[in-house]
Amino acid sequence: MSLIQDTTDGAALGQAAEQLVEDAAGGVIAQIQRLLEFEVPILSALAPGDAPVDVGNVVGFAIVIVATFVVSKFVQMLLAKAMHRRGMKDVGTVGTAQRLVHYVLIVLGFGVAIETLGFDLTALFAAGAVVAVGFGFAMQNILQNFVSGFILLIERSVKPGDTIEVDGYIVKVEEMGIRATIVRNWDDEEIIIPNSTLVTNNVKNFTLRDDLHRLRSKVGVAYDSDLDHTREVLMAAADAVEFRNPVKDPVVLLVEFGDSAVLFDVSVWTNDPWTSRANRSHLNYAVWNALKAGGITIAFPQMDVHLDVVSAGDHGGDTATGPRASGEDGSDGED
Repeated sequence: MSLIQDTTDGAALGQAAEQLVEDAAGGVIAQIQRLLEFEVPILSALAPGDAPVDVGNVVGFAIVIVATFVVSKFVQMLLAKAMHRRGMKDVGTVGTAQRLVHYVLIVLGFGVAIETLGFDLTALFAAGAVVAVGFGFAMQNILQNFVSGFILLIERSVKPGDTIEVDGYIVKVEEMGIRATIVRNWDDEEIIIPNSTLVTNNVKNFTLRDDLHRLRSKVGVAYDSDLDHTREVLMAAADAVEFRNPVKDPVVLLVEFGDSAVLFDVSVWTNDPWTSRANRSHLNYAVWNALKAGGITIAFPQMDVHLDVVSAGDHGGDTATGPRASGEDGSDGED
């Protein structure tokens, strides 16, 4: 009997403990539920209709936003892997595709989050149409940059990693945003360029379809130089530079007979436009050393000055020119 009684008491205690846990859990859940149902007056006043906006709606809004960024990150990673498997390993192309997918997902996620708060997007768009017109005029330049950013992302005429020339400056594209593009110049200075500048102005893209770039070095030689020998020396110097593209042969052209020199144009092709300034310096050095070694004179501007020496006796009399040189009184010397 004692054993049976102990078993019964233990079962009763277990049931009591389970009941206490259930009551405690129910109390916590009830407290959380009451907290989530707490109305947010400010949002309720902004929301259309009579439905209140509570803490639960705000928590749902935050969860949707966080989930959108997490999903966007995951989708971008999958997209990059898929593009690499298909052979598209260009950093600019992959980055552009990732950025475009990110913006699309953010817009969709933000729309779902707004719906979670209880706002009707259709009503909001209709109510804000008039405000949007005035806002559009006030934010015309900013909106133009945003639209230009989408155009650049879709067309991919400029992408991260490209070497471009804007307003006479050669820069490298570091990062492209929806409003502006960050570039770096040869002095390692970062410059922020509005996207509308890249869309509306003339932009030279050295790496649009390939990275082949032509370097030129102009030099003038003296007029008494052997031009055929000069061309051979210049061709050998251009052919010997290490950075040139071996597929395309150098070109040496006689471009002009100048005032003081015969001008030659030496050009080679390279595969790195970003280092063109340093490579052009190496090419100039090669041309200089080759001409010096070949005994060819590099011409420079010269001016010949002729001095007419006048004797001392000529200063006492009048110096007549033209028709007055025939006689002292201006006559022609005839009787």
